[in-house]
Amino acid sequence: EVQLVESGGGSVQAGGSLRLSCATSGFTFSDYAIGWFRRPPGKDREWVACINNIESSTYEADFLQGRFTISSDTAKSTVYLQMSSLKAEDTAFYQCAAVMAVNDGYAGRCVGAMDYWGAGTHVSVSS
Repeated sequence: EVQLVESGGGSVQAGGSLRLSCATSGFTFSDYAIGWFRRPPGKDREWVACINNIESSTYEADFLQGRFTISSDTAKSTVYLQMSSLKAEDTAFYQCAAVMAVNDGYAGRCVGAMDYWGAGTHVSVSS
């Protein structure tokens, strides 16, 4: 059974940091790209970051201006999203998702349809 379980969300003041974790199981971690997405209140879902475990490459959304960093621990089949200098506009429901990315550079950037999704975690940033 495929599982993606997010943790690490919560409430923080503006300027603070949080680290989200996405613990995965049930698939070959090294064959997948894992992405982080978020849905701010009343808005559409946004692509935040992606890590391609096949190529060991990472991608983060330009609008983050370098405040978020995605990384993975292959031994733990876990992906992290380190969020720093948080702003009120980072308040959102965050989800991780996985997509098979073998021989698929497009999928490897997490910009197409994802295969599996986690249940998500809330992040609230107060100003």
